[in-house]
Amino acid sequence: MIFLQLFWEFLKTGLFAVGGGLATLPFLKAITHKYPWFTANDLMDMVAVSESTPGPMGVNSATYAGFHAAGLPGALTATFSLVLPSVIIIILVSRALDRDSPLVKNGFYGLRPASAGLIFGAMFTVFAGSLLHLDLWSGPESLLSVLNYRAILLFLVLSVAIRKLPKVHPIVFIGVGALAGIIFQF
Repeated sequence: MIFLQLFWEFLKTGLFAVGGGLATLPFLKAITHKYPWFTANDLMDMVAVSESTPGPMGVNSATYAGFHAAGLPGALTATFSLVLPSVIIIILVSRALDRDSPLVKNGFYGLRPASAGLIFGAMFTVFAGSLLHLDLWSGPESLLSVLNYRAILLFLVLSVAIRKLPKVHPIVFIGVGALAGIIFQF
């Protein structure tokens, strides 16, 4: 039964998460509320690992979640079902529609703002999960208590460093972030 659940949830994610890996985050967050496969904290870890390893974030996240839920067969099921809709859609679009068709152009034009909205929502989720202690939130009066000052400081320092040191490879910043997390125990 778990394989059918994995297949269905990640098939829906692959079908509707238009816009790439970050667009899968709202779907993955919804899965955390429905199944015990991974938690919201696991999701933030998945984002961090997926963004710092080769491969698309959505595929990496599906593989992680599937493995966590049902081992290697679960990882294969989740990854396959996430990718399947894209493969089918690309084949259908490339065979059935002319690239210069107004229908295709208008369809993709409409997908752009939808993708941007999904990515913006995902960005908010990543920011909140990374820079705030949401488990401490009890209302507007507790705003200062939910701020993760060390994470915010690291975010600001690395943001400035990335802008000031454009020739430094991104892996250096990822390594610095991981090292800071280990040392300062975020």
